[in-house]
Amino acid sequence: MIVAGVGFSSKCGPDELVDLVMWALAAVGQTATALAAPAWRAEAACLKNAALRLDLPILAIDRNELALAADRIITHSFISSIAAGVGSAAEAAALAAAGPGSRLAVARMSSAHATCAIAEGDPL
Repeated sequence: MIVAGVGFSSKCGPDELVDLVMWALAAVGQTATALAAPAWRAEAACLKNAALRLDLPILAIDRNELALAADRIITHSFISSIAAGVGSAAEAAALAAAGPGSRLAVARMSSAHATCAIAEGDPL
């Protein structure tokens, strides 16, 4: 399973999110099987539109699942720590969705209003 984990602000549009996910996937030469995001952002129009355009299901990752993956993230952002309780919402979401034995294939990449990380592993 290849999961693209994302984090984004309210200023992010679907074009920006799609471009960032495609850029991250190109870095690893893979196609994703799912798009993971913090649960409280799962209903955002930006995410829904991006998932539709990418033809990927959205996996909503709750705060407990993010916290369980926190010890496996690589990058740490103060803003993400405040907003999501983990140093990288994108990395934690990708790792949590890809399963307990997953690993980061691409650490957090950023655009103006979003972040994306790619994890490889088995589904939960």
